[in-house]
Amino acid sequence: MNTCTTALVGNPNTGKTSLFNALTRSYEYVGNWTGVTVEKKVGQLHHNSGTLIDLPGIYSLQPMSRDESVAVSYLLHERPDTILNVVDASQLERNLYLTVQLLEYGLPVHIALNMNDVAQGRGIHINTQKLSKALHVPLLPVNARRKQGIDAILQHIDKIPSQQSSSRAATHDGDHSFQLDYGEITELAIQRMSEWLPCQEGVPARWIALQYLEQNNTVREWVQGRLSQDINEKIKHLCEATEQQLQEQGIALHMAQHIRAVRTAFIQGVCSEAIDITKEKAETLTERIDAIVTNRWLGIPIFLGIMFLMFKATFEWIGTPTSDALDAFFSGPLTEGAASVLNAMGVSPFTHALIEEGMIAGVGGVLVFIPQIFILFLFISFIEDSGYMARVTIVMDRLMEAVGLNGKAFIPFVIGFGCNVPGIMAARTIEQPRERLVTTLLVPLMSCSARLSVYALFAGVFFKSHQALVVLSLYVMGIVLSLLLAKLFTKRMMKEEQSIFVVELPPYRMPQWQTLFRSTWEKGKGFVRKAGTFILGGSVLIWLMTYAGPGGFGVEMDDSFLAMIGGVLAPLFAPLGFATWQAGASLITGFLAKEVVVSTMNIIYHAPDTAMLESQIAGAFTPLSAYAFCAFVLLYVPCLATVGIIKKETASWRWTWFSIGYSLIIAYVVALIITGIGKLLGYS
Repeated sequence: MNTCTTALVGNPNTGKTSLFNALTRSYEYVGNWTGVTVEKKVGQLHHNSGTLIDLPGIYSLQPMSRDESVAVSYLLHERPDTILNVVDASQLERNLYLTVQLLEYGLPVHIALNMNDVAQGRGIHINTQKLSKALHVPLLPVNARRKQGIDAILQHIDKIPSQQSSSRAATHDGDHSFQLDYGEITELAIQRMSEWLPCQEGVPARWIALQYLEQNNTVREWVQGRLSQDINEKIKHLCEATEQQLQEQGIALHMAQHIRAVRTAFIQGVCSEAIDITKEKAETLTERIDAIVTNRWLGIPIFLGIMFLMFKATFEWIGTPTSDALDAFFSGPLTEGAASVLNAMGVSPFTHALIEEGMIAGVGGVLVFIPQIFILFLFISFIEDSGYMARVTIVMDRLMEAVGLNGKAFIPFVIGFGCNVPGIMAARTIEQPRERLVTTLLVPLMSCSARLSVYALFAGVFFKSHQALVVLSLYVMGIVLSLLLAKLFTKRMMKEEQSIFVVELPPYRMPQWQTLFRSTWEKGKGFVRKAGTFILGGSVLIWLMTYAGPGGFGVEMDDSFLAMIGGVLAPLFAPLGFATWQAGASLITGFLAKEVVVSTMNIIYHAPDTAMLESQIAGAFTPLSAYAFCAFVLLYVPCLATVGIIKKETASWRWTWFSIGYSLIIAYVVALIITGIGKLLGYS
């Protein structure tokens, strides 16, 4: 039985996660843009018991962000048995810098040469035999998207256990098959430092010394925590003396610069031997499209136009008819069938009401929006996998820079459109701590799929002819407010930090249907799962609060505990136009999950179907108050799961409470402004 552990390492957007899915027959989120993997993922190779670890994409072993430090820390603390290095054939020279660092790490390395079709389309032909010989490693051409070359990789990994003992023995003795000569001065420093470094099972002292000299902070902290102050001072003086020698001899200004120059020279020599370019570089289709979609003046209008068409299809062309059909099923056959079964079983009126008015009405009222949510996710998945989403970050970079952030911060915002939790986690890709904090605090302003059910309900009642435009305006409102607040936060919190922005621009490609549907399901399944668990439990609790009151059980709705709680808040919402206990109660329960706003209204209004709920809402709200209510739902306190992830990522209750507090204030102020402007324009 093969029990070896293989680390999957590569630059961002080289097809690492696609290869992980093919090797493990699992599915992890795949996107044709940088920053998809932000923490390590573990899978079992499908042909044996070997373990595959998918590490976040990195350009080198010098981490610049939290997600990159995950990869370096793993190699330092949890040494795998072998490394599978995924390399983009169309960007070979740049990718090989990480490869060289991995070879110096001393473990068996296998190179999976991906995206050969893209390279050949650009006239780049790689002699795999020469490349393999120069690097002293097996080189395996693959096509991760089409699952080609997977068996060859698995066969090579199968051979690892028989090689482990000899490999470890060689590593322990300091005999590495791959070693660059960094010159007499640097080599002497490496040798002396290796004598002082702490022994770490399996991690070569030479590799640790090189990383230390390159100013790898993760490695430096690891070393300094294991050595005495005296030894640390000796190493510090050695580094300073070595760097001074390099400067005096005119070799380099900094040690890291010299090490990089040696590696780069080696890589360029390898590439000149192994790469044959058969045609001159011509303007590609990708470059021609980019000239339009990333244009300074056209970029944002094109993005907004695409979003408008996406919402048009979601709410008017496709989504609404399918949602109506699902609603007819819940209110018709399902409700009638459940009633017949309950009557036949002779259950009590209490149980009958609990199931029909609590469970079916509460959960069904949310599930009817599944078609719209999945259609929206299908479009988002298409945009991501096509490569356009990476361009959006370039387009938005100009705006983000104006408010003190950069385009990379927009990636968590876009992911937040699906769910704020992974959006906040995606902020780990941001290098600067304060910028990462600001992004974490602002992601909850993005309209997630849970809020979409609220928008769909109110837009279908009050803005039937303009649903797409109304929903788009709410999404844009969240983005605009996040930019304005970013300007305020960065002014106060990031006075000395400079932002850097590097993003991979992949070639455009037509998404595969299988990948598209799986990506859509991965995004939407959380909504379905919550409906069957969290929202079901919440619906039961909410119904019980409407069933009971100070006067006992079976009270009138207006005399229930839920009415009392909602009634406390109702006067506060009077200036906003929705001063009813029903609205107040829905917003309170919406803190658990924003979908619960809809299920609460279904239960409160005794609505057997969406049509009945819409008629009840039409009597309780006006178009103006409905839009103000949707804006409040967009901006007020994040859901419970989002609050939890904010606490985890910031490691601070102070910032968590700040997030809750400022969102409540912003929600109230914006809803008040909307109401005021609406009344000035003659709306009531």
